[in-house]
Amino acid sequence: MAATIAFSELRPPLDTDAALLEADRCLFCAGPYAPPPCATACPAGVDVPRFVREIADGRPLAAARTIFHENLLGATCARVCPVEVLCEGACVLLHEGRKPIEIARLQRYATDAALEASLPLRAAVPRNGFKVSVVGAGPAGLACAGELASRGFEVVVYDAHDEVGGTVRTAIAPYRQVLDPLPAEREALERLGVGFRFGMRIESRADLASLLETSDAVFLGVGLGADRLLDCPGTDLPGFWQSLDFVQALKHGDAPAVGDRVVVLGGGNTAIDVARESVRLGATHVTLAYRRTRDLMPAYDFEVEEAADEGVEFEWLAAPVELLGTRRVEGVLFDRLRLGEQDSRGRHALETTGERFMLLADTVVAAIGQSVQPELVEWELGPQGGVDIDAAGRTSLTHVYAGGDAVNGGASVVQAVVDGRRAARAIEEDLCPA
Repeated sequence: MAATIAFSELRPPLDTDAALLEADRCLFCAGPYAPPPCATACPAGVDVPRFVREIADGRPLAAARTIFHENLLGATCARVCPVEVLCEGACVLLHEGRKPIEIARLQRYATDAALEASLPLRAAVPRNGFKVSVVGAGPAGLACAGELASRGFEVVVYDAHDEVGGTVRTAIAPYRQVLDPLPAEREALERLGVGFRFGMRIESRADLASLLETSDAVFLGVGLGADRLLDCPGTDLPGFWQSLDFVQALKHGDAPAVGDRVVVLGGGNTAIDVARESVRLGATHVTLAYRRTRDLMPAYDFEVEEAADEGVEFEWLAAPVELLGTRRVEGVLFDRLRLGEQDSRGRHALETTGERFMLLADTVVAAIGQSVQPELVEWELGPQGGVDIDAAGRTSLTHVYAGGDAVNGGASVVQAVVDGRRAARAIEEDLCPA
């Protein structure tokens, strides 16, 4: 039962009647003097009132065309976007004390219908003779590839894995997205002309140079790497998980037996996802422990509130010292911290108070962030394995562009889409000047 609940979607699909009723609630508040706030709040710039009106008029495929015009991964974004702080958070109905339009679920309704009907993402255009290689089949790479293919470029995407998706496939909890619509989005991109080469890792500077010899441009959308390792004794005990392994087990239908007590270490959105999934897996005491305070958490406020509403408890200013247990995890020992002086960037130093405390645990999950991909260090495109780009996505190497988590350190899927689209436009400008 718990495993089934773990896969229950936060935003289940709407049927046609429900979609029509929901779309009809929209005030269509666009005007000649001010843009609609929902569209302004969308990083991808999707014309929200237009596609909602098209759904209200009974034209979901037209609505999908409106969405795909700006966001080729609109179906994925409908499932994983933090709409509470984007389009839905800007809905004018909130100012009247009413529930905002369920824009994400309407977007899913339209884009799923389009993918099921094999609606082309964009109109076909003749090839322009230029070839671009895209490294990484995550959202940034897929968006860049699709945009370029729709502009006439020959595009091949290389990825070390055997399928598309990147972070969406590996790091987003199943209550948001399990697998769909990634296979359908891949097929739609292939119909647009995008080619894929799986099981191929572009690692060395020589590999990158080889791509440049056979391509007119290269886009790097490699994302982030493995989980950062928790540096304390006891991580070899059964019952300890790294967050990505935990999420992958869920997505593969092999839900961990978490027991009654779960402790999650971290303060980001992945930590929140793990905590909320642990509740769904049947844990009766789930505690998220974070080294700083709530107002300094990188997780979205609304997700922290939703987790608390579901029963997740929080320990602030807590640093793990040791995982305790003999044959398996039995608890976590913590140092109690306090915030110290702020540095020039406004970040507080952390100081120990000398106090220690313990939390009992049957399962401990570390969600303390991801490391950079090792190949980024060798490519030397920025300090400490980062990637420096200009405002258009150009790196320091001629005709090499980048975007997504490797550039921004881990942002939203829709931001990765925006990065990929921006770089595609820069590539077109550089290779096909007017």
